[in-house]
Amino acid sequence: MASILLIDDDAHIRDIVRFALTREGFAVVEAGDGRQGLEMAQTTAPDLILLDIMMPEMDGTEVCRRLRRDGRVPIIFLSSRDDEIDRVLGLELGGDDYVTKPFSPRELVARVKAVLRRAAPPDPPPAAVPSPLPPAEIRHNRLRLDLDGFRAFWDTAEVVLTVTEFALLRTLAERPGRVMTRDALMDGAYALNHYVSDRTVDSHIRRVRAKFHAAGGTPVETVHGLGYKLSECR
Repeated sequence: MASILLIDDDAHIRDIVRFALTREGFAVVEAGDGRQGLEMAQTTAPDLILLDIMMPEMDGTEVCRRLRRDGRVPIIFLSSRDDEIDRVLGLELGGDDYVTKPFSPRELVARVKAVLRRAAPPDPPPAAVPSPLPPAEIRHNRLRLDLDGFRAFWDTAEVVLTVTEFALLRTLAERPGRVMTRDALMDGAYALNHYVSDRTVDSHIRRVRAKFHAAGGTPVETVHGLGYKLSECR
């Protein structure tokens, strides 16, 4: 049973979300403001966090910043605003998805399941059907991806990525030299039937580049008019 931490100051929203998630078998814990939510995130170790942006005590963006200092727990932002700048900011802070209020409880549950699927390690092959084990890591010159631990490295320096950022980079690293359109990246990195816009993919790629740039690396190249490809990583 996956545990979900719901951080929202609106008790009515918490009631709706708790009912929808518990009906699907999730364990839900709640916090009514950002400071309490940050404390609960650090003590309960949830599998995923639903995080409202506009809250008293500490807003959702600051909660996300502090969580991302030393953790990779998947985060879905909740917001009553639908401005593109807010969506991009949420993703660039390290959010894995963004849902605008008012939302359908069914859609929210589907988003939660999709993000958790991306975060989960792949199932091992059935024991009765012998098959070669998948590689535990991908190496491409100075880039190394630990597929089991969802960790990325440039030389010996670890680059902390969100689940979605790691999935996008892994999709490129599995196909070195191949130019991938945004649609192809979505298919490789996102769950089936989970739509995201081109701008969302671009935002995640910008964030990946910024993180690797801080470590002295440039793993992703833009192919103008087409999409992205893995760089030489030298």
